[in-house]
Amino acid sequence: MAGWRLAQYNVTTLRAPLDAPESAPFREALDHINALAEASPGFVWRAKGEGFDSATPAADQNPLYIVNLSLWESAEALAAFAYRTEHREYVRRRLEWFEEHPGPSFVLWWVPAGEIPTGEDCEARLAHLATHGPTGHAFDFRSRIPAPALETAVKSAYEAAP
Repeated sequence: MAGWRLAQYNVTTLRAPLDAPESAPFREALDHINALAEASPGFVWRAKGEGFDSATPAADQNPLYIVNLSLWESAEALAAFAYRTEHREYVRRRLEWFEEHPGPSFVLWWVPAGEIPTGEDCEARLAHLATHGPTGHAFDFRSRIPAPALETAVKSAYEAAP
C-alpha cells in the first residue's frame, strides 16, 4: 500500500440546529452527498461516527459544529467531486446554512497510504494553515502541494526507526 493519500478536513458552524426547518435542505442531502462522494473516482475513505457524522456530534462538541474528514487519491479527484458534481450546489448555498468562518475552514495535507489522521491532527493542520499560510504541512486548493517524493518518505521512515 505504498504512496500517499490526500487528507481533507473542513469545519463549519450551522446557523440553526440540524433539526431546524431552515437546515432541512442541508440535512436531507447529507446521505445522498456522502454516497456520491464514496462513489466518486479517487475517493478512499471518510470518517464516520460520533463527531464526524453531522447528525451525531461528539459529546463534548458544540452540536452546531460540523466537521468532515476524508482521504482521496489526489487533489484533482477531490476537486472533481466537490466542484463538478451536484455537491457544487451545496458549496454555492453554504451561507444559507453555515456561519462565515473567521479563518480557514478547509485544509489539505498528504498522509502515507494506510494512515488515518486523528481529530487532533486535523485541528492542528487547520491551525497551521491559519498561522503560517499554505506549506507542505497544510495547504488549500489554491496552493495545491504535490505529494512528497518517495525519497522523502523513505528518509522519514529511516530517521524515525529506533
